[in-house]
Amino acid sequence: MDERKRDSMIAYLRRRMEEFGIKPEDLASALASEQAGQSAGQNAGRYRSATGDTWDGQGEMPQWLKQAISAGQTIDHFELSTTPAATPPAKKRVDWQNDPFAGSPLARQSPRS
Repeated sequence: MDERKRDSMIAYLRRRMEEFGIKPEDLASALASEQAGQSAGQNAGRYRSATGDTWDGQGEMPQWLKQAISAGQTIDHFELSTTPAATPPAKKRVDWQNDPFAGSPLARQSPRS
C-alpha cells in the first residue's frame, strides 16, 4: 500500500472512531485482548483442514469437514495430534567408493527419459 493510501485510510479510521466515540486506548485494549485470546486459543482447534480451517469438535460440524467425510475421508485424518510429529529417520548414505560398476560402460550411461 502506498503512503498516500495509508494516510487516507488512517484519516478515515480516525473520523469513524470519533463518530462512534472510540478512543485509541479502547482500540488498543480490544486488540490486545483479541491477540491474547488468539494465542491462548491457538491449539483450541481439534481438527484442521489443508487450508487451515479449524474446528474444536463442539457445535455443528463445519461444511469443509462434512464434505471431506462424504467424499470418503475419515475424521481422524483431520485430527490434530497433541504430541509433536516424529522426525523421519536420516537417509542412509551411499558409499560409492566400493561401487563394482565404477569405470564400466554401465556407470557412464546417461539415464533415458
